[in-house]
Order: sequence, then C-alpha cells, then structure tokens
Amino acid sequence: MKRIDRIISEKTDYSRKEIKKLISNGLVEVNGELVKRPEEKYDDNVSVSIDGIEIDTRDHVYLVLNKPKGFVSTTDLNERSVLELVPDEYMTRDLFPAGRLDKDTTGLMIITDDGEFAHNILSPKKHVQKIYEVTLDIPVTKEMKDGFLKGVNLSDGECKSAILDITGEYTCNVTLKEGRYHQIKRMFGCYKAKVVELNRICMGDFYLPKDLEQGEIRELTKEELELIQSK
Repeated sequence: MKRIDRIISEKTDYSRKEIKKLISNGLVEVNGELVKRPEEKYDDNVSVSIDGIEIDTRDHVYLVLNKPKGFVSTTDLNERSVLELVPDEYMTRDLFPAGRLDKDTTGLMIITDDGEFAHNILSPKKHVQKIYEVTLDIPVTKEMKDGFLKGVNLSDGECKSAILDITGEYTCNVTLKEGRYHQIKRMFGCYKAKVVELNRICMGDFYLPKDLEQGEIRELTKEELELIQSK
C-alpha cells in the first residue's frame, strides 16, 4: 500500500505540492471515486485518473515487437534503434530491449523496463530457449545438425548443445539456450556457411504472434509472459 500522492509522483512529473492541489480541487480519482486526502493509501495496481485522463501506475510494462531489418538493439545515436518503434505513450518509461538482435536480424523481441525479468529470460543458467529460422547460402547438412547437438567450439569457448531442425535444402530452425555475440552466424561459419536470413520466432514457449506484422508492437498478456519464462 502506498500514499496516493506518492503513487502519482512516481508515475508523473507532478510535484507533491501540485498533487495536493489537484486532490483539493477534486481532480483526482481512484477506481472512479474522488480522492479526498493525499495521504490515502492504495495498492499499486489501482486505476488513477487526473482531470479525467488516466495515468499508467504499473510498476513495469512488457512489449513484444516483430523487429524489422535496419534497426539496432542498442542506443547507438548513429543508428536507428528499435526504441523508435515504441509508441509515444510508453516513452516516459526507462525502456530497453531484453537481449539483442543484429541490425539485419528480424523477429521476436521483448522491450521492457523490468531488469530482473530481462535477466531471467537471458541468463544461460535460466535455460530459456530461443528458436530462430535460418536461411544459408549453402545446403544444410547432417554434419551441421550433429555438430550443433554436440556443441560447436568458438573462439570464446564451446557452445552449449543446440538443436538444428532441417526444414529445407537451405533452411533450418535452430534452438539455443544461450546468447553469445553473433552466435548463430559464428556457429555456421565453422562449417563455411553464411547466414543469409535470420528470424527469431520463439522465446521460452512463446511464439511470435502470426498477426503481428514487422515493425508492429503491442503489450504482452500475463499468460504470454508466463510462456516466455518457461524452461
């Protein structure tokens, strides 16, 4: 439970003095009822409106993006960031991409302001799988499939066992439980293969929604968040 003036001050730019004045003027409502005193206490998940405009009082937000090519997952000022695709209504929050996708990689990306959640889905110790659709410049081979399962040896150490499912002559799906720098491209590079297309389609047990077009973004449901954290 928190004081209503604290809840509002944490989620808006209003000062405590301004909030007190708004309440005294009858402009603050919680769950549709007028607030009479700034010291009244409520849960964090209440519905709060100021002068008829609802404010977002949630501690964290979780967004799913179908990332298009041409955007980076960092805040490099010289590149277009995936954060440019986030609707203005969320821009008061300290959002960041939970994990990285290369500039030319597409697909499922989570954007949030919850650092603990991001750590839980990215840490190799948590064993949250990521599945990628891959297109190569040469045919996919059984040697690659067997090698991935055994663990490809890269310059920074041996990769954890990965599952390679052959889906076509030049295409496959790769399931990882870790996320090293350019990992899939480097793994295939060990077999003299170049990755032509790379698209992430799954995290945990959550698959990229088929109705989410590239460049589109929306909030995740509670059920979807649970699927993402499945091991």
